[in-house]
Amino acid sequence: MAIFKCFGVEKISRKRLSNVSDAISVLENEAFCEHGYDDNESTSNKSCINNGKSIGVRKFSWEQMERVAQNFLNSRVIGYGGFSTVYLATFSDSSLGAIKVYSSCSERLSRIYKQELEILLKLKHDHIVKLLGYCDDKDEGILVFEYISNGTLQDMLHGGNGKKGGNKQQSLSWKNRMIIAYQLAMALEYLHEKCSVQIVHGDIKASNILLDDELNCKLCDFGSAKLGFSSAVMAPSSRIMNQMMLGSPGYTDPHYMRTGLASKKNDIYSYGVILLELITGKEALSAHNGERLTQKANPILKDSSMVTEMVDSSLGFGYGGVNLEEAKAIASLSAMCLSETPSLRPSTSDIVKILKNRIDCVSL
Repeated sequence: MAIFKCFGVEKISRKRLSNVSDAISVLENEAFCEHGYDDNESTSNKSCINNGKSIGVRKFSWEQMERVAQNFLNSRVIGYGGFSTVYLATFSDSSLGAIKVYSSCSERLSRIYKQELEILLKLKHDHIVKLLGYCDDKDEGILVFEYISNGTLQDMLHGGNGKKGGNKQQSLSWKNRMIIAYQLAMALEYLHEKCSVQIVHGDIKASNILLDDELNCKLCDFGSAKLGFSSAVMAPSSRIMNQMMLGSPGYTDPHYMRTGLASKKNDIYSYGVILLELITGKEALSAHNGERLTQKANPILKDSSMVTEMVDSSLGFGYGGVNLEEAKAIASLSAMCLSETPSLRPSTSDIVKILKNRIDCVSL
């Protein structure tokens, strides 16, 4: 559900999509966990998944999706992903949702949709966007999420196309940035170490971090996620690998680029880039000259005494501004995450511990 530039909405076809899996089809016969949707729907299209904790996930019909998204009008579009369009949905109780529609009927995208749904059904965490339902009636698979109203970290730090107007809506304070860093670390710790199955997100970036009204972080877009500790995706020299690349420019682990090996350490590298963005207020990849933030910051990361040269100038130091000792700690942590040797990068649990020990606003 990442927010990207507009490339136009592809026409929604009416072909039928096969069921996600035998396991998913079983859900159609289970009881529905009430979410305040259309009270007139039959129970045959309502489902509930219980995986230790109660997680209500609904199977919607295509007609329901058309109704709540007003027939997928362009005016309802709130974002674009690499393979999808995201629409604002208004349900019968006036609550809002975000509908992610995969925009092609190719076998590959069908596989990506099924994989993303399979992974999302396993997740329940305060800092991961919540899946409310899905629809697999047609070729364009649909995922329905809670609506997060404050755009993305990309919007907030740099401006962008995620929110109407495309400008920075407000400044993030140093405290806000540290809380976001901590919440994102907790979400990654959950994926890597505390979920029932280890998950590599595969595309950690500022536009995949949603912010709610209180500026709490919600990690989204699991279209590139992989199950398991590590897996060889494809030989790095392969033409096909370029079409299936995990990650985004400016955030992608160089080790993955060289080897084609997807692992949890790829996410750690990308997290290190996010820390740099939070410190500097600069984009991971300069739109002006294509320079990577990691290249620009590398000399400073090697000498913590130079950290004042990289801190976002809009923040200032002292009361209400940047805590210099915290900035040094975050710069040092970023340097560890960006290590060229994956085995030297910290684990997510290590990152959470460091943040708790060094950042005042999260050391409760």
